[in-house]
Amino acid sequence: MSVSVKTILEEKGRDVVTLAPSATLAEAAGTLNEKRIGAVVIVGMEGRIAGIFTERDLVHAIARSGASALEQPVSSVMTSNVHRCHESTMIGELMEVMTARRFRHVPVETDGKLAGIISIGDVVKSRIRQVEQEAEEIKAYIAG
Repeated sequence: MSVSVKTILEEKGRDVVTLAPSATLAEAAGTLNEKRIGAVVIVGMEGRIAGIFTERDLVHAIARSGASALEQPVSSVMTSNVHRCHESTMIGELMEVMTARRFRHVPVETDGKLAGIISIGDVVKSRIRQVEQEAEEIKAYIAG
């Protein structure tokens, strides 16, 4: 049994923390801290994904420019070539991509607009649930 991104979004919800490209790194850092998350999606016009800003981006910016980096807009350091997935994407496929490319967050896109976000934690939780269900089915088969 394979699970899709849509199934995870239906369980966890579709809320995504977003910022405008003009937000400063200081504002982005405050949002990451306040929401206790590792990434924010940067959205431009009409809710379209413009980029993603992660803790790693923040660390790289500060390492390069020091504290003055906090005044820069997120658009100057965000990842703009964002890998996206769709609700129909299967979790096994997404897990492979996230592992190979070392992504911890992948925005979900529907009709060119942001529809949710999947974290590596969501993927692992789903996979564990799937393995546990398979184990129960095997036990029931053996016992029956």
